[in-house]
Amino acid sequence: MKRLFKTLAFLVAASTLTACTVPNRGGASLEEVAQAAYRHDGPTSITLYTMLSNRSGSGAHTSILVNGSQRVAFDPAGSFRHEKIVSHNDTVYGMTPYLVDQYTRFHARETYHVVIQELQVSPEVAEQALQMVVNHRAVQQSHCAMATSQLLSKLPGFEDVRPSYFPVKLMETFKEKGATFERLYEYDGDDKSKVLRAFVPEYES
Repeated sequence: MKRLFKTLAFLVAASTLTACTVPNRGGASLEEVAQAAYRHDGPTSITLYTMLSNRSGSGAHTSILVNGSQRVAFDPAGSFRHEKIVSHNDTVYGMTPYLVDQYTRFHARETYHVVIQELQVSPEVAEQALQMVVNHRAVQQSHCAMATSQLLSKLPGFEDVRPSYFPVKLMETFKEKGATFERLYEYDGDDKSKVLRAFVPEYES
């Protein structure tokens, strides 16, 4: 019975995670990754992104932005992939202010909005998170919240994070930890592939 309950819980979670069901295709070379590295001069931090349904409030996708010795996004089983966006497995590199803006707006649409929560952490914690992210294997479909929460739970100061398939639970944990809280709404159509097709790297704009 306990195993059946866990199976049903997973199926319910998977049915809501419509935004993290795209197999990862990030196959940049180590040379491309090194060339794309971007160091941001802001405070060392971990930013949690939670994509929520505008209709039901349920979570659809979870990802994090880590600002350490370089700034990267951990976008597990995400769809923010483009031939001119450098990604390897689930890590997106070169997260300049422009690319962070593109990434955030990519996930907001008429049916979903994005909650952005930032927590400042020590340089040591940020670097540990960075190393865990860049060495993380590609994540299975619908495992975005689980992979992110498992990763965070291994960091000093995040021991209270409980691994979960539900993005909202992780969002609530960040809120309890005193993270900043911002919502981004946009009202363009659901077909975000148009955004990627129109993507222009900042060095070409």
